Amino acid sequence: MPKSKVIKNEKVVTKKPAVKKTVGLSVPCFSLAGTKVADLELPKEIFGAKVNKPLLAQAIRVYQNNLLSHHSHTKTRSEVKGSTRKIRVQKGTGGARHGGIRAPIFVGGGIATGPKYRKVYLDLPQKMKKAALVSALSDKMAEKEILGVVGLEKATGKTKEVAKLMGKFGKKSVLFVSGGNEKFQRAARNLPKVAILPFSGLNAYNVSLYQTVIFNKDALKVTESKEKK
Repeated sequence: MPKSKVIKNEKVVTKKPAVKKTVGLSVPCFSLAGTKVADLELPKEIFGAKVNKPLLAQAIRVYQNNLLSHHSHTKTRSEVKGSTRKIRVQKGTGGARHGGIRAPIFVGGGIATGPKYRKVYLDLPQKMKKAALVSALSDKMAEKEILGVVGLEKATGKTKEVAKLMGKFGKKSVLFVSGGNEKFQRAARNLPKVAILPFSGLNAYNVSLYQTVIFNKDALKVTESKEKK
């Protein structure tokens, strides 16, 4: 008979997976005078994610469609006011055959193939909206078209102040993502191709519409907390 072996109970040690630390990205941060003051740290999960171009294109199409107006409406021959009686007999007059006076061939008659009012509204799920926004921000980051700005609360409300800042940046169109600074908004609203949005109004379409996106430091903190929800 073979001797039985005694198996000792050995503790199985399982290694815990290492937690990957997300390395932040940095962009130059400028003052209202246009001078670089520091580097602004950006979260990699928002500004360094993989760009989903099909989703980004779908989100832009949805936003553009919802901006269109479909209120034009023309009346057909059944909607135009008038008699439905036959205007003359079918044969014997030498003229063409006609029915009612509301036919499209007559002046004041209905329109055969005119525009019709239609309610067309497209929507995206909340997760797809957030993913499209992250793709848009990551795309801008890859193109080095995201900057930071500080000191907006010191704005005097003069348009020339923002125009001077735009001249130093040398950008064609700029989207400022800022809080509710009334003086800065008043200074920038007269400039063409310059827009100011709060963090709550930021979406993939607005980010893709402008060449450069400039974040206020305070608005960036709210953007991070918004994307983590």
